[in-house]
Amino acid sequence: MDKYNIIAAEREGSFQERLAKLSLVVASYLDEEKLQGRQLQYTKIFLSDAQNQYQKLVESTLYQELLGDTAISVVEQAPVDGSKITLLLKTAEDEPNFMFHSLRLTDGETKGMNSYTQAIMLFEKYLRLMKDRGLDLATHCVRTWIYVGDIDNNYAGVVKARNDIFMRYGMTVDTHFIASTGIGGLTQTRSACVAMDFLTFPDIKEENKTYLKALDYLNPTHEYGVAFERGTRLTLGDHQWFFISGTASIDKHGNVIYMGNVMRQAARLLENIGALLKDGGAQMNDVRYFIIYLRDLSDYAPVHDFMLRAFPNTPHVIVQAKVCRPEWLIEMECIATK
Repeated sequence: MDKYNIIAAEREGSFQERLAKLSLVVASYLDEEKLQGRQLQYTKIFLSDAQNQYQKLVESTLYQELLGDTAISVVEQAPVDGSKITLLLKTAEDEPNFMFHSLRLTDGETKGMNSYTQAIMLFEKYLRLMKDRGLDLATHCVRTWIYVGDIDNNYAGVVKARNDIFMRYGMTVDTHFIASTGIGGLTQTRSACVAMDFLTFPDIKEENKTYLKALDYLNPTHEYGVAFERGTRLTLGDHQWFFISGTASIDKHGNVIYMGNVMRQAARLLENIGALLKDGGAQMNDVRYFIIYLRDLSDYAPVHDFMLRAFPNTPHVIVQAKVCRPEWLIEMECIATK
């Protein structure tokens, strides 16, 4: 069975001091996982300041010796607990049956390019990788994460780019889209306003996927001009994965509800996630982790306390990242397995 764990650095000391201590914790954890027959498959790294931290990270023992042989995503979404760096690690007993690509643009590539053009460039990078392997976007890509700098101004360009790419490759309202999170985030490239991660399963067919709707709770995304699935269930043998997209406080008509109240928004979005899971035959206790995005870091304490009470056995990380509509104060995503 897949296992997910979230490990945060200590909250004191310089970034390099925290990295050194975090390396010891991660090394011990991975040793324990090996004793249980599990190996690291990929890591998501959340940084508080990519411009000043990225180079130190990639030169560290943590990156070079513990994580570097597997897929890694690095994004600036500040952990709101003050840790400066937090890791989401996925381990499993078997060799990975998926590919995880974390695609970034360089300063040379992004010069003078707007968010639409940058998003197109990243999708085309991924499409070239898939073509070389005889794979296609519509069938084999199950999940994407799109990180957008200054999302209040740049999200529209990203949405148009994704719509255009999906239309070009046969993904429409009448076929299907891909589960996704589009959220505020930065990378080490100062001029980049878009970055993307892709999760791909080379051996699947379309019949392995079920798209989760929960129409009594949420409206189809195309009704407000965006192209992604609320959630996707992937079935391979006797194992099911539930990839729940970034989910916010929205009703079945597409309206933002409980504006200005972060806790009521949190309760509603969790109700929406529960409905999506139920649509695929799963429950909230099947969730393996939550990533929680807050627009305002001052909302951290009540949200953190609520998650500890409601889901004491499910790891979560809370990061500062603006959601695509200013009215949404909070968004969550998760993966569940059965």
